[in-house]
Amino acid sequence: MPGIAEFTDPRLVAIYDTVNQYGENSQPQFYLQLAGDLAASSILDLGCGTGLITCEFARLGYRVTGVDPSPAMLAIARIRPYGDRVHWVDGGVSRLGSPGADLAIMTGHVAQFFLSDDSWQSALSALSGALRPGGRLAFETRNPAAREWQGWTPESRSSADDPALGRIESWSEFHELRDGIVSYTNHYAVVSTGEELVSPGRMRFRSEEELRRSLAEAGFVIERLYGDWDRRPAGRMTRELIIVATR
Repeated sequence: MPGIAEFTDPRLVAIYDTVNQYGENSQPQFYLQLAGDLAASSILDLGCGTGLITCEFARLGYRVTGVDPSPAMLAIARIRPYGDRVHWVDGGVSRLGSPGADLAIMTGHVAQFFLSDDSWQSALSALSGALRPGGRLAFETRNPAAREWQGWTPESRSSADDPALGRIESWSEFHELRDGIVSYTNHYAVVSTGEELVSPGRMRFRSEEELRRSLAEAGFVIERLYGDWDRRPAGRMTRELIIVATR
């Protein structure tokens, strides 16, 4: 699933964790190991959503700030175990604050929801300003060369059991690619009732060249570039572009 782009519908927020489960040895493990490798102590999580990864950092003793523009998502994050140890900020990049973080992360392909060049550059500049000198920024974005959206069809379905609604079948439907922006609709069918929830969205697919250029303009130097969560090197057709950059 490409992700839920709109979080205003409380029904979609309620099922977010069910339909966006992380695979084994994927994003949470990668970012937690990275923080350990870097000997970071303070973490900034931009676009933290329901706080799954954020609260895991807090459980391990990191000083953590979670930032998200959705009050409904943060309401779930706050009541997670160890959520009381996180500094939660309701807002976007303008709320990141002053320098000090050792590591800033954007997980869940949050980077792809900055559609315009201006909004993306503003986000990178704000992240640079929130990191200490020598601090790192880490995030992932889907590799446009792999053309993952071609697999977003009604035939490619997944299912998961929600504690309140039971079995939910989900799939994505690709509509259009224009200027690097993919338009799609996520579908969520509640098997027991036949109800179907839909969430239209758009995501920007930036190439490695575009990412390198925009990071350099914001004062970052790419330190590592991986192609998947097992830390294999990025290649022309690897699914992900996972970046660790130094301020």
